[in-house]
Amino acid sequence: MKKIILLTLILTMSLFLFVGCAQDQEPPTEDPVVENPDTEEPSDETDTEEPVDEPDNENSVKTGLAVITSVEKSKDAAEEDGVGQSDSVVVAVTVDQEGKIVKAAIDTAQTKINFSNEGIITSDVSEDYKSKQELGPEYGMKRASSLGREWNEQANALAEYVVGKTLEEVKGITVDESGVPTEVDLTSSVTIKVSSYIEAIEKAMNNAQYLGAEAEDKLGLGIETTIAKSKDAGEEDGLAQAYSNYTATTFDADGVITSSIIDASQANVNFDAEGKITSDLTAPVLTKNELGEDYGMKGVSDIGKEWNEQADAFSKYVVGKTIEEVTGLSVDESGHATEEDLTSSVTVGIGSFQYIIEEAEATSK
Repeated sequence: MKKIILLTLILTMSLFLFVGCAQDQEPPTEDPVVENPDTEEPSDETDTEEPVDEPDNENSVKTGLAVITSVEKSKDAAEEDGVGQSDSVVVAVTVDQEGKIVKAAIDTAQTKINFSNEGIITSDVSEDYKSKQELGPEYGMKRASSLGREWNEQANALAEYVVGKTLEEVKGITVDESGVPTEVDLTSSVTIKVSSYIEAIEKAMNNAQYLGAEAEDKLGLGIETTIAKSKDAGEEDGLAQAYSNYTATTFDADGVITSSIIDASQANVNFDAEGKITSDLTAPVLTKNELGEDYGMKGVSDIGKEWNEQADAFSKYVVGKTIEEVTGLSVDESGHATEEDLTSSVTVGIGSFQYIIEEAEATSK
């Protein structure tokens, strides 16, 4: 019996020892979790914002201006005076959100500058040069027209004809080999060559942007041309220069400007002391907006701005103003703006800008 009791005690003690050792063991440890930091791969995307060209409301329309200039009809002097001739086709449009023309205006600035076979400018450089719309009956097409219609009447008929048309429909207007329209709806009102006008309408529609105009606004086209910088030939070639400023501007029912675009071109024809043309007459004549920084004003500008930037700043500045407010802007003796709101963004002379916007208001419809 004593042996049984002793054996029981030994087993009991052994069990307690086993449990005690088991309780002293370190708890199982987990391998530390190695987490990679939240590193993001650099994005290939850059924060480049495309210019916003969105309508303000369902009635918003785009405003567009196009100028296409040629000097190819210029001629050398011989027994008769030579001529530096520039023909600038100018089109203004408004375009609705379906891509259809709402309003259109067409004009041409045809400028002829004569020079002798001695390289002397014989035209009056102080003369005002009117566009074909400004000339009206003075242009003299009516007597020669089979329809008995003046140039401006035919241009206006074409402008009315393209209203409501899309770009593809305008480009689809049929013409004969000389560029005269063959469509029945046009032949009774237009017999002038229209190919260059169709090209300019296409360019204006492609240039058009949402600038604040609405469908019912009037659209005006203004042009001013001078030849004042033309000069005789001497040791250097002479210059026949047609310098034109253009605007497409829209006006609401109260006469307040709702959008405006300003551009300019310098059509230069050089000639030598014998009146022979030395310019490449087939070279393109770009507008100042098309030239952009190639025009070269930025480097000499006190405010470091190119001509097109200053013209754009003035265009934006006049939006919301009446024509009286635009023509009333204060300028110094040289025609430069003196208003604080303008002097930081426009240092070119603004006299021509004021003039063409006033003309656009007078012709708007």
